[in-house]
Amino acid sequence: MDTPASRACGIHAARLNLADYAANFSDAHPPLTKPQALIEAERCYYCHDAPCATACPTGIDIPSFIHRIAQDNNRGAARAILEANPLGGMCARVCPTEVLCEQACVRNTNEDKPVEIGSLQRYATDAFFEKPGAPLFQRAAATGKRVAVVGAGPAGLACAHGLAVRGHDVVLFEARPKLGGLNEYGLASYKTTNNFAQKEVEWLLSIGGIEVRTGQQLGRDITLDSLLGAYDAVFLGLGLQGVNALGVAEPTATGLRNAVDFIAELRQSVDLSTLPVGRRVVVIGGGMTAVDAAVQSRKLGAEEVTIVYRRGAEAMSASAVEQQWAQTNGVTIRHWAAPKEVLSEGGAVKGVRFAATALSGGKLVETGETFTLDADMVLKAIGQTFVAEPVGKSIALEGGRIATDAEGQTSLARVWAGGDCRVGGRDLTVEAVEHGKVAAVSIHAALMA
Repeated sequence: MDTPASRACGIHAARLNLADYAANFSDAHPPLTKPQALIEAERCYYCHDAPCATACPTGIDIPSFIHRIAQDNNRGAARAILEANPLGGMCARVCPTEVLCEQACVRNTNEDKPVEIGSLQRYATDAFFEKPGAPLFQRAAATGKRVAVVGAGPAGLACAHGLAVRGHDVVLFEARPKLGGLNEYGLASYKTTNNFAQKEVEWLLSIGGIEVRTGQQLGRDITLDSLLGAYDAVFLGLGLQGVNALGVAEPTATGLRNAVDFIAELRQSVDLSTLPVGRRVVVIGGGMTAVDAAVQSRKLGAEEVTIVYRRGAEAMSASAVEQQWAQTNGVTIRHWAAPKEVLSEGGAVKGVRFAATALSGGKLVETGETFTLDADMVLKAIGQTFVAEPVGKSIALEGGRIATDAEGQTSLARVWAGGDCRVGGRDLTVEAVEHGKVAAVSIHAALMA
């Protein structure tokens, strides 16, 4: 919020003119035109047992949908995508395709330039959503079974859709006002423009059989026991609600905040010129959230933005493409440094003191050197944690997240889980979708046995 305290410490709104905001937060990667898509589709070898399809967590038949684009059959291409991934439109925008399907493309071997699979996937799904026509999918006959899905992020939405298609009645519980989870609240605005996240949700719900209840938080408004008493099965797609601490004292000071909250506020803003940002911003972390927060700080008008990460570039969970994107947008990335102290004065952030780090015997250690970066805004982006209290003690955890089998079934009968709250995930939208898909198949089999 733009307050007298924030302005006093150098955090201001309206750093740019309105035209700059519009340009800065326009689509970061404009979609392919029809001629571009047809030319790119012709580059595909349409491999048998294509490695790109194997590399896709949702198993999209990539050669098939690309071949249909080449035939100018965009509806058929969209069907091939959405049958495997009901959130294929968003995944086309945000998936790290460079380390998944495109990295596996056999074109890399011959010319070091893969087919632009992500762009083609977006082309096909965008064409469908613009003119959907008749429904792609029809619900099976009603089974009379009711399933509660808690959490309307990618995993919960995919599970709800998979169950509804199979004829089950689904009640979708979501704590926030809007559905979409990370897709709605956690991604940079320039990655998903024109309210696309909600357009995709509306299409997904159009299958029917899914009742939506927002403002319903597990542990506050509903309990797992009550759901098990009222429904035949429960799917938990709770995401990660906790934010990791810096590991050093965090003063109560204006300008120190969680990067996820900063991104969510930006995503829900209708007037970006009202959003305050510091003149000097330091983002602590090395993942996608850190990059999104840093780049958007620059696009809001921050003069100096620095990402600081404790290890080297190769250890950052943000892909090399994302790191390059940050640097292209004027963000400095400093490696091998860990925060030691958040500096404040008069209730406002003034900077961060860092210790230089290095690897010694395979362990991260401090070298003894320190340096300070001035900042009036510090964004924490060092990961999130699963908050287990709402699920109670009846479900086994592993590594701080919900333990499941390969199909998403938990240690508690009639309860499945998926997405970021499930152990072993890579915090990818596309992987969360696959968790929801697989769980829906497993729940269906259990209910119909």
